[in-house]
Amino acid sequence: MANSPKYIRTSLAAAITLKMRPGLFWRGAKLHCINLLLVYDKPCAGNCAYCGLHRQRREPRHAPATTKNFNRTDKTFIRVDWPIFDTDDVIARTVELEREQNIQRVCISMLTRKECVEHTIDVIERYRQRTDIPISILASPMVTTGEDLVRFRDAGADKIGVAVDAATPQLFEKYRGKSRGAPHKWDRYWEFFRQAVKVFGKDNVGSHLIVGLGESEMEMVKMIQLTKQLGRETHLFSFYPEEGSDMENHTPPPIDRYRRVQIARYLIDNSISSMEKMKFCPNTGNIMDFGISPSKLDEIIDTGYPFMTSGCTGRDGKTVACNRPFGNSPPGPGLRNYPFVPSDEDIKLIRYQLETGNESFEDEHDSAKTEIHSITKAK
Repeated sequence: MANSPKYIRTSLAAAITLKMRPGLFWRGAKLHCINLLLVYDKPCAGNCAYCGLHRQRREPRHAPATTKNFNRTDKTFIRVDWPIFDTDDVIARTVELEREQNIQRVCISMLTRKECVEHTIDVIERYRQRTDIPISILASPMVTTGEDLVRFRDAGADKIGVAVDAATPQLFEKYRGKSRGAPHKWDRYWEFFRQAVKVFGKDNVGSHLIVGLGESEMEMVKMIQLTKQLGRETHLFSFYPEEGSDMENHTPPPIDRYRRVQIARYLIDNSISSMEKMKFCPNTGNIMDFGISPSKLDEIIDTGYPFMTSGCTGRDGKTVACNRPFGNSPPGPGLRNYPFVPSDEDIKLIRYQLETGNESFEDEHDSAKTEIHSITKAK
């Protein structure tokens, strides 16, 4: 059976980038971060309701292609196949193609399993023997101590991500906590975040937050602001249902809601505005004012930057490397995070989405939302 650290999973996008799987990206998008996931013949101890890796997940009706190396069918994660390869082969391809493919970062994701700590360090050290490419860790707070964070840093990692996901302790408990027979604890996640900031520094720790789990816009902005105060940046995701998970019938957030939160995140992370300056609807919690002038807001929207994928930066410390093409929506008008700078036509569509809540110019009766959901079901 395939187990880390000898073997490791890559995202399908990373496998394509490393030329270990065939494929092309819509509109010529390029992945700049090799996303890796530790793999074991036993499941993650977590049981998050929305995750493709949770231990009680039903077998998807439309499973990914069998991983030929091991003659078995793996469950999807983030709705696509994460093929398994020999770790040394992945490292060798990363080194070989780093310049050709403009690879700017490697991110190693842990499961909630105790052995992940040692195996993460092992993979970091293997990379460090071959390249100085920046390395991030998406760490599991329930199995990682403050001392382990120091070991990650000393082995060669420079950034840490903490997948808090839910914007409130109530939603965290509902979808990730004790009520689901899972070990995750809200307080421990934020304690771990603070520990990581002490070890890696304020500019090198980020939270993953998912819009659409049932929070209000105000609640999500509050967590984005907290992340800014404690660490620096939020890596924002739009909920998208994973087939076979307990939330497979939960719909993504309306596009206008996600766009508003994207703008708020951009303004907060770049110190242009803050939650204290923003105004929210007292009934719905929706953002009514971003705390900046209309002309400044128009100028920022026209850049397209708020709507691009937020994630860890690459070698220059400025440009996002972990741009995860189509990681939380399929290509098309309903694209949630742009893996490239949006074009003028994209900006027109984004403004239309903000004004109407429709995902495309043809979507006058929520037809695109129905189509997007049906695509999920058909995968």
